[in-house]
Amino acid sequence: MVEQNNKEVKRTITGKVVSDSMDKTITVAIERKLKHPLYNKYIFKTSKIMAHDENGDSKVGDIVAIEETKPISKNKSWTLNKIIKESQQEN
Repeated sequence: MVEQNNKEVKRTITGKVVSDSMDKTITVAIERKLKHPLYNKYIFKTSKIMAHDENGDSKVGDIVAIEETKPISKNKSWTLNKIIKESQQEN
């Protein structure tokens, strides 16, 4: 028998961290641009995704890459992959 390597490709999304107040969890805003079918004007749609941040590395305002994983909780099925750009805010 021949065994096949069923390695799935994980989806990766880039977004901005809008909340880091929860323990080991960040909220990432994903913004996409759509063209209105009638008025031909570009509009922005935003989705908020909860992602797992094990070490608490990211802060509000950071640009991060998250990847899809198996469900961690009811609302979390994404994990922090890497921080692309850190925010310039000083608290």
